[in-house]
Amino acid sequence: MGTTAGRLGDERFRRDLGIDYAYASGSMYRGVASKELVVAMGRAGYLGFLGAAGMPVERVVDDIAHIRKELAPHRPFGVNLLGSLADPERERAMVELLLTEDVRIIEASAFVKVTPALVRYQLSGLRRGHDGGVVRGTRILAKVSRPEVAREFMRPAPEPIVARLLAEGLVTAEQAELARRIPVAQELTVEADSGGHTDRGVASVLLPSMQALRRDLTREHGYAEGIRLGLAGGLGTPRAVAAAFALGADYVMTGSVNQCTVEAAISDRVKDRLQEIDVQDTDYCPAGDMFEIGALVQVLKKGVLFPARANKLSALYRTHESWEEIPPGTRRQIQDTFFKRSAEDVWRETKEYLERTGQTDEVERAGRSPKRRMALMFRWYYGYSSRLTFQDPDRDPANLQVHTGPALGAFNQWVKGTPLEDWRNRHVDRIADDLMRGAADILTEHQSR
Repeated sequence: MGTTAGRLGDERFRRDLGIDYAYASGSMYRGVASKELVVAMGRAGYLGFLGAAGMPVERVVDDIAHIRKELAPHRPFGVNLLGSLADPERERAMVELLLTEDVRIIEASAFVKVTPALVRYQLSGLRRGHDGGVVRGTRILAKVSRPEVAREFMRPAPEPIVARLLAEGLVTAEQAELARRIPVAQELTVEADSGGHTDRGVASVLLPSMQALRRDLTREHGYAEGIRLGLAGGLGTPRAVAAAFALGADYVMTGSVNQCTVEAAISDRVKDRLQEIDVQDTDYCPAGDMFEIGALVQVLKKGVLFPARANKLSALYRTHESWEEIPPGTRRQIQDTFFKRSAEDVWRETKEYLERTGQTDEVERAGRSPKRRMALMFRWYYGYSSRLTFQDPDRDPANLQVHTGPALGAFNQWVKGTPLEDWRNRHVDRIADDLMRGAADILTEHQSR
């Protein structure tokens, strides 16, 4: 009997999360993964994550209410929780919101370690089953791209964090005891090279490495239930999805292919650009939120100058100690073509934002360190280029910052000459159907050989 789309991946994953297919759409920043996208995925039997990172709290609450209204009660959905090492209070507040709104599934992304807020979310849903086992009322799909981070999620919650939460009355004694018997996350999405933040990992290297780590930690801790490993990054065609399941992925997660659909909350003009790209039309540059340490994001390269300009700012930051130390001609070029305003105006806007958001310590630090002041000014450029993408892409098209990966280019080539060549005919659930059914056909053909 041939393989079908509904039989791909891990059966327990589908059962435990209440979905028909071992396929999820990942969250995309600032609501690009919109409430409409999540609803379309849920209605079709898939799992969709709302792109809550960077969204106002009020909008997150409204979007959750909309999703609940439009989805049948038995259809699950998830919401993104973005790690924030520099601002743990924001992370804590988001977890409290998710618990208040009774959100049962989250995608934990950009975490470098397990935090108290994350453990609070995990433990809040734990209870003892009738058979004495552990029942999870909340589930974390942790997005990981490095073994040392995956190891944190595959271990039980750190005991000092659990003890502190217990002492503060945020978890019960039973929940604290049950936490010792299970990993922080039962599901981990192994993220290979992808759009947005990326470690440029290779799927065929990363996933086997994580599978070996899972084997070792499962033995070490004696878990009664296995850890599921999904794969994300580079999944833009049925062959890529088939390869993921052939590698042993328990589920797959897509990203870039979903941002060029009717449901994605990004401007039509940006989608017009995205539907034209090929696999070589992206590039890497430093991430704005981690500018100083050089963490990378993958962005659109075709028709824009943002990645080249962002890399130039990074090089200037590494080789100069202050804005004033940069040669006058270069400073003038940056102000005229990057910033589109004076350096004084950029610093004034930056300072006002930091003061308005309660980051007065950053203002004081910049006053003491010219290099830090320069970094904050360069970070302003990332915010400016991102706002253009969402608000007015035609005003300054050269400086658009659009996070995307080569999977979208592969998808574009695969659908060339079909109705799906035009993004106005692309719907996230239809893409999921085509990828999963195509993958099942490919695997069936290989099995028959």
